[in-house]
Amino acid sequence: MKAKVSKIVLDGRGSYLGMEKGCFTVRDKDRHVQRFPLFENEIGEVVLKSGNLVSTGALASLGFWDIDVLIVTQKGKPVAMLKGLDDDSHVKTRVCQYEALKNGKGMIIAKKIVSSRIESQNLVLRKHSLRQHDLLGIRKAIDETDSKTKLMGIEGHCSKQYFKQIFQLFPKFMRVENRKTFKAYDGLNNTFNLAYTVLKWKIYRAIVKAKLEPYLGFLHSEQFGKPSLVCDFIELYRCFVEDFLIENSGNLRKKDFVMRHENFSKNRIGQREYLNNSLTSDLMQKLYCCFESIVEIPRIKHSKRQTVETLINEETFLFAKYLRDECENWTPRVALGEPTLF
Repeated sequence: MKAKVSKIVLDGRGSYLGMEKGCFTVRDKDRHVQRFPLFENEIGEVVLKSGNLVSTGALASLGFWDIDVLIVTQKGKPVAMLKGLDDDSHVKTRVCQYEALKNGKGMIIAKKIVSSRIESQNLVLRKHSLRQHDLLGIRKAIDETDSKTKLMGIEGHCSKQYFKQIFQLFPKFMRVENRKTFKAYDGLNNTFNLAYTVLKWKIYRAIVKAKLEPYLGFLHSEQFGKPSLVCDFIELYRCFVEDFLIENSGNLRKKDFVMRHENFSKNRIGQREYLNNSLTSDLMQKLYCCFESIVEIPRIKHSKRQTVETLINEETFLFAKYLRDECENWTPRVALGEPTLF
């Protein structure tokens, strides 16, 4: 029988993660203790929040057994992870990744990513009875394109029309005209940005596990500090986050958002709107559960269904095999998960 997969989440301030007699132990501020036997359950992930305490012995065991460790702020925004020393050991995969930029595979990959992103947008549009993209015409335009700039233009045009429609599904007070990423002022875009940050962590860790180089992508440009392959893969799975936010934002009210003064430049202070701390934490917990929702896509070795998180992990491994010429083709698998009940 397969071991049960457990996740350890240290929630409140003052929680302590330690190691004792083959068990990870979690002690809260009221000194209640939970034990997670290392060899009875498969520990899949540990989430540490700002304000928690952790022993070096527990960290050493987490690193030795290659258990994912995510460090987040009090609001649940991922900021760091624990990385094993052998995560960069498979040089062949990264060499093939670099070679793909020049041997023609890079453009094929970029086209597949854009096509899959637009197809995933159609899944969301269809689910909510909105006008879908003309996939036939878009695929033809993608096939005829020979530059990443033009591909980004096609994706940008489709995304603009897509967000214009799905933003109408949110409460009226939240609606905005355009999707904005960096330094957005409004609450809706900032909520999207926070949710995408969680998706970014899931993808980043999956890419590292597949022994790929996170900063060498095929659609997004290579820039200092920009994990372009992570950005590429985010395009494939944004639909899960977008559909999740549509499903979980219907009851939000204006008073659920707060304004904060922040520095926008050296001599400029502005206001940004954010979901309040309590609802942000609640939303992030639900989003983590969303990654455990089921999609009707067969696993590589067994089962006709799998979780969204498993799908992301599998897809990076299949992508790495394609780069190494261990399989002839790679077509990203996209589907929406089953509704998550809260």
